[in-house]
Amino acid sequence: MNIAVNLTPAELALGGMMLPHARMEDWRWTNLRTLIDRPYPPGGKIAVAAKEIARLRDTSPLARMPAARLVFVNGAFSQGESRFPASGEVGIRPGLPRLSASDEPVASLNANFATDGLTLTIRSGANIDTPIELLFLATDADPRTIATRVAVDIGAGASATLIETFAGEGSYLANSAVSIALGEGARLDRVTLERQAPGAIHLADRDVTLQGRAVLRDFTLTAGAKLNRQNARYTLAGEHADARIAGAYLLGGRQHADTRLVVRHAKPHCTSREIFKCVMDDHARGIFQGKVIVDPGAQKTDGKQSSHALLLSETAEFDAKPELEIFADDVVCGHGATSGDLDHNHLFYLRSRGIPEREAKAMLVAAFVEEAFETIGNDHIRAALGEIATGWLASRGGAS
Repeated sequence: MNIAVNLTPAELALGGMMLPHARMEDWRWTNLRTLIDRPYPPGGKIAVAAKEIARLRDTSPLARMPAARLVFVNGAFSQGESRFPASGEVGIRPGLPRLSASDEPVASLNANFATDGLTLTIRSGANIDTPIELLFLATDADPRTIATRVAVDIGAGASATLIETFAGEGSYLANSAVSIALGEGARLDRVTLERQAPGAIHLADRDVTLQGRAVLRDFTLTAGAKLNRQNARYTLAGEHADARIAGAYLLGGRQHADTRLVVRHAKPHCTSREIFKCVMDDHARGIFQGKVIVDPGAQKTDGKQSSHALLLSETAEFDAKPELEIFADDVVCGHGATSGDLDHNHLFYLRSRGIPEREAKAMLVAAFVEEAFETIGNDHIRAALGEIATGWLASRGGAS
């Protein structure tokens, strides 16, 4: 017997694809069928003046940092706007890469609608000192879906710093899929800066695999978009792999951000850490769903995760769902979650030293998220993100 389903305008615009809804356990707090309230048809080619691209590019807090920059404009890779790595040990191949099949809804959307992308390769043994930034820009135009796909391959013993920056103007749905493979003994420092337009929707899916003795330092700052959902899967596929995954939310108004992480320990002697610091004000809602899976035989696993929320108003909300699935008996694993408002004793101390209330609150917010920044090895990047955290509260006129 066929069951009729009334598709929403957004689903009709996406070719009849059913969006995730609250009856799906991993989407219980982020019902895209109701949160996406207008059509976002697949975007076509949009003509953009060079000065508009430059203006958007210069809004990035990392715009003046020396880096190679690979620029996407409205979902299309722009070789003319890009600054390619000087090292011959970095390979760039434009075009849609083939990514592993996934039943994740965000990945399925990307598989159907991605129009451009690239493959980034770091040769084995190469040490790339200059950061490489993937810059995704969206200009103000009709509501549309922008979907991109990137594959990153870090060769054995190689090291690099990768930045993913998202920024834009107007109303659009950005769908990003990233696949990262770290070879034996490789190291990747990855920073994602999500500062989409206030009227945008940001959906992201990433799949990361670490071989033996590979090291990953991964940080994500979520500060833009009215709706943000990020799915990520990390597989520690070789012995002595080490993954440190961190993130921070800076949310206000009615922003909604949901992060779903799954870290799988597939081999023995691996270490993983997850720490998220989430700041919500006004009617903002933050969600963190983290799962650590220890496969049979993955003995001597050391896996821990924690999420901490700072609620600056009585109407802000934070939901946490930590999970452990352990199928080995010689492991050290744990999780924790906390939420609360600013420490009024600390605020009083700063005020008693003559610091204005707005500035004092901003300092406390910056101190709260600082622990998440510790995974960032590059001093310039860490300082730039620290300035964002310090200035966030003041730019919004202070907390309630």
